Amino acid sequence: MAKLLTACAMLAVVSAGCSRTHEAATMRENKQSTSSEKASTREAAYEKATFAGGCFWGVESAFRELPGVVDTQVGYTGGTLDNPTYEDVCSHTTGHAEAVEVTSDPAKVSYEKLVEYFFDIHNPTTMNRQGPDVGDQYRSEIFVHSPQQERIANEVKQRLQNSGKYGKREVVTLIEPAPKFWRAEEYHQRYFEKTGQASCHVKQ
Repeated sequence: MAKLLTACAMLAVVSAGCSRTHEAATMRENKQSTSSEKASTREAAYEKATFAGGCFWGVESAFRELPGVVDTQVGYTGGTLDNPTYEDVCSHTTGHAEAVEVTSDPAKVSYEKLVEYFFDIHNPTTMNRQGPDVGDQYRSEIFVHSPQQERIANEVKQRLQNSGKYGKREVVTLIEPAPKFWRAEEYHQRYFEKTGQASCHVKQ
């Protein structure tokens, strides 16, 4: 009888231990699930914006310094060839622009602020040129992802034109619906961070 009682007591201890272990594992799973749901909710609230303003190395580098920007990637958009290479774009036969896709948290930086910043980091009065870089791939263009973005981009552009900052020069930045964005080759991504070189874009 004593042995039977001892065995039952040990079984109860083991059972209790297993129960606590299961509860702890369930709590960890619930916490992980909650964290994943929160992360997904935050990401769903993020906004995409696409800008072309000369060499995409410098445009990307500048946007990565802006608080509220959570991610960037450089690529090609606005052209006729699917999945173009850098060489294709440089041939001036595809119509693509070197562009930067910016992912931002609208709770920290508004789309209007992104557009104002874009105009501030390049010269919007030269259509197919930024400094020594000449060609249609270096054009000044905003690719909008919604009617609201289109309205804001046009308002900011007009406000800049009316400000007299550029005198009689016209702000020639194009504003068009965003077509397919093709991610550029990996060596182009965050180029200045990889090479340690200074950005080629400075505020106007």
